[in-house]
Amino acid sequence: MTSVGGPAAQPSPETGSAAPEQPGQPYPGFDPHSHAYPPAYQVAEPDRFTRFVTRLYDRSPRWAVPLAALGCVAAGVAYALVSDPTRSAPDAAPSCLLKLTTGLDCPGCGGTRALWYFLHGDLPAAARHHFLFIFALPFLAYLFVAWAGRQAFGWRLPQLELSPKVLGGFLALWLAFSVARNLPWAPFTALYV
Repeated sequence: MTSVGGPAAQPSPETGSAAPEQPGQPYPGFDPHSHAYPPAYQVAEPDRFTRFVTRLYDRSPRWAVPLAALGCVAAGVAYALVSDPTRSAPDAAPSCLLKLTTGLDCPGCGGTRALWYFLHGDLPAAARHHFLFIFALPFLAYLFVAWAGRQAFGWRLPQLELSPKVLGGFLALWLAFSVARNLPWAPFTALYV
C-alpha cells in the first residue's frame, strides 16, 4: 500500500507503527524518535539439509549424540590399532604431510604412535612419542565421560573447571614443546620423532 506522497511507511521495530520516510533521513526506515534502525539483513531460510539435520536432532533420543561421538573415538582407536603407525616399512601408511614435505615435526606428530603404544600398555614409549598427548588423555577422557553421562543419562559428575589461564598455559607449553622438538641440537634431538 502506498501513500500519496510516495512508498508506504515502514513499521518501527519498537512500536510497530509506521514512521513516515522523509528525504534526508540517515537510513531508510529510521525512526527519529526512537533512534532505532530496522534489521540490516534478512535471516535466510534454512536449506533442506539443515532442516533435515535439525529435525533429526530434535527427534533423536538424547543418548544418540554421545553414542555418535563415541563411535568417532572408536573409529580413531581402530585406525590406530589396524594401521600400526610404528611400522617404518616402505609400504607403511603415509606420515604427516608437514613432516613428509618439510621434515619438521608438527604439534601433533607422534600422537597416533603414542596412542598405539598407550593401547598396548607401553607408557614410556607412548610418552616418548608425544608426552603432552599422554598427559592430556585422562583429562580428555574425563571430560568426555562427564559430557556423555550428562547428555545420555542425566549424570551430574563434578565439572572439571579449566580457567582461561590454565588453558592458555597448556597451549603455550604445547607450542614450546612443538618448537623444542624441532631444534637440531642436544638435548632437544631426543624429542624428535
